[in-house]
Amino acid sequence: MRDLNSLSLFAAVVSNGGISAAARAVGAPKSRVSRQVAVLEEALGVRLLERSTRSVRVTTVGNEVYRHARAALAEADAIDDTISRLKSEPQGLVRIIIPVGLDAIVGEALPEFLRNNQKLRLQIVVTNRRVDLIDEGIDIAIRVHESPEVDGALQRKVLAPTGALLVASPRFVAEYGEPARPGDLDSCPTISLAERVETERWTLADKNGCLVDIVHEPKISASTFSGVRGAVLAGGGIAKLPEYICREFIQTGQLVRILPEWTIPQDNLHLVFASRRSLLPSIRTVIDFLAATLKPGSAAWTTAIGSAQ
Repeated sequence: MRDLNSLSLFAAVVSNGGISAAARAVGAPKSRVSRQVAVLEEALGVRLLERSTRSVRVTTVGNEVYRHARAALAEADAIDDTISRLKSEPQGLVRIIIPVGLDAIVGEALPEFLRNNQKLRLQIVVTNRRVDLIDEGIDIAIRVHESPEVDGALQRKVLAPTGALLVASPRFVAEYGEPARPGDLDSCPTISLAERVETERWTLADKNGCLVDIVHEPKISASTFSGVRGAVLAGGGIAKLPEYICREFIQTGQLVRILPEWTIPQDNLHLVFASRRSLLPSIRTVIDFLAATLKPGSAAWTTAIGSAQ
């Protein structure tokens, strides 16, 4: 790749009809202009200018190089203009990964957000699949993990802890009995949030912090929290659900908490995105929007939970 600075000075010599005139036009010493053109000639291995004590003549090759140099410099200016425009206000496409179940909360707040940012476009992919942000061209991912992974190429913004409970319907408890200890879950059908059926592990902690892993193969798997909740309400089995989704159902008696003396270690709800350095306003604005929207107790969170009941 050629030095654009040398190309720029060479183009200035041609367009201004000489080295002295080019130096005055760009505000640089004549010696520097002459030296940069010589450096360019040496790099290309051709003569671009025929110099005499009184004039400078552009060679045939020089004219071809000048034509391409102007095009290259115009593209470089276009890049600068594009970056300046993108840095001035939020605009363009932002790609976001959202876990299944949180899409309703984000979706509730999107219309107002986009009304206030009309030059923004969002592409939202709803999946629980682990996504490589860099390889798949994703700008921001919402993730839920007990211990968020550390990746040197990514930044993380922790939003809030998220609790979960084991729940079942009164109908299920009447049919199967209420488990008294974690081992009793081995004989109970379970329901899982998953896009495909697979073995799942639930980790429970007693009051002393001792952990017990329950490995099970779900009888029912659903790709959305509403699907899991519906199966639980119908008596299909025991499920692990976020507290914000099942709290009201427990209060109304539609669901029963299973193993209430045992807790599930909290996950962390967080955002993952590329380095904070040189973040475009579009990315920063969407990060701030997601952080505010997913804050427990936000208007969108409350509305989405209410509509799911």
